[in-house]
Amino acid sequence: MKYAPHLEPSPLPFSPFKSCTIPRPIGWLSSVSTTGVENIAPYSQWQNLSFDPPMVMFSANQYPDGRRKDTVVNAETAGWFVWNMATWDLREQVNLSAMALPPGESEFDHLTVTRDYADNAPIPMVRESPVKFECRYLSTHRIKGNSPVGTIDIVFARVEKIHIDDRVIRQDGRLDIPAIRPIARLGYFDYTVIDNVFEMRVPGSDGDAQAGLEGRSGI
Repeated sequence: MKYAPHLEPSPLPFSPFKSCTIPRPIGWLSSVSTTGVENIAPYSQWQNLSFDPPMVMFSANQYPDGRRKDTVVNAETAGWFVWNMATWDLREQVNLSAMALPPGESEFDHLTVTRDYADNAPIPMVRESPVKFECRYLSTHRIKGNSPVGTIDIVFARVEKIHIDDRVIRQDGRLDIPAIRPIARLGYFDYTVIDNVFEMRVPGSDGDAQAGLEGRSGI
């Protein structure tokens, strides 16, 4: 089977596109509006960009009526947002935070999580999430789609502070990923959980590369 997605509809009953680029990290992003409304929502188009300095990005589709997502607007106006790691224990709260609410209503008021606040700006963070990034807004790149909902805002930010719960740090200084059990987005209504980790070392790579820096392979 093959088809040109920009010219013809999917020959399958459900589009396979989002089920091919998997698993996708979840950007569980908290922010605050100019009127003080605290927002949190999951985004599956989320990724790190670089490590020196640490930079991240997320993209957000518009609503069908052309409105931009609150997280995008809040990041631009406040200059900050927070990434909260989504885990198996928090999966129901992540799912609840994706619901559509009327303007001015906070998703936090519907969740059973504890709010802490970032050091650099009064942005709410999920205390129960084991890892958080305080992200300083850099810029937005807007790309027009074939429909209003297909138009996206790509937001770029620099990570200014990283919060890690000491309980998820192993004795060797690495994060205990199987204990954290991060969740990731698949296609359709499907998710996955990371609870099985294996190691592969690139032949000839040095100690710094094994510690997480970019090696010659660029992996």
